[in-house]
Amino acid sequence: MPILLYFCRMEDQQTMNRTIAIAWREAWANRKFRIKTIIGSIVFLGILISFPYFFGLIEQREGIVLNDPILTLVPAVDVSALTFIFIWSMIAYFLFRCIQNPSFFMLGFCCMILLFLSRMITISLFPLNPPDGLIPLIDPVSNLFYGGPRVFMTKDLFYSGHTSTQFMIFLCFSKRRDKGLALLSSVVVGILVLVQHVHYSIDVVGAFLLTYFVYLLGRRIADY
Repeated sequence: MPILLYFCRMEDQQTMNRTIAIAWREAWANRKFRIKTIIGSIVFLGILISFPYFFGLIEQREGIVLNDPILTLVPAVDVSALTFIFIWSMIAYFLFRCIQNPSFFMLGFCCMILLFLSRMITISLFPLNPPDGLIPLIDPVSNLFYGGPRVFMTKDLFYSGHTSTQFMIFLCFSKRRDKGLALLSSVVVGILVLVQHVHYSIDVVGAFLLTYFVYLLGRRIADY
């Protein structure tokens, strides 16, 4: 009996893999899907290449220090490991869903590009110095986009990229269980970056508000 169940599961997995492959072939046969994927990939690569230079300039710029009553009540604690676990576990799950569904991939891809671009705009428009008591967030994966695993940004502030990425994933998901997990991760990460004084509270609140509009625009662009 266990052997029979094993082979049944293997057959189900093979059927699922074939279904996914067919869905991707059909999506790639769609001209709009191909064009948006190619253009999006070029833009996405350009953004990643520009990140170290952009954030290097931002780090040298002087800004203002906000009076944040919430942060004054919260003693700074290094919660980098926990933050890293929540962020990258959810991103890995998000990428898994992207592989399963080309339409979901396109939605997430468009939203991510718009999220990166919008943050570059808001960070440029609102020069801020880091909050008092900031403890650098140790995230070797994210830090690679800044220029290296030992490069730490302190002025990458409005709005919170860590929080907005999690909330974007929540908005993109359609299944109730997926949305529940992503919403939990969004709230937890938003709290953790405040506990570590990596962001002002306005950075976290702004992440939830602005990401929603990013998602609405991304959904329109992703349609093919």
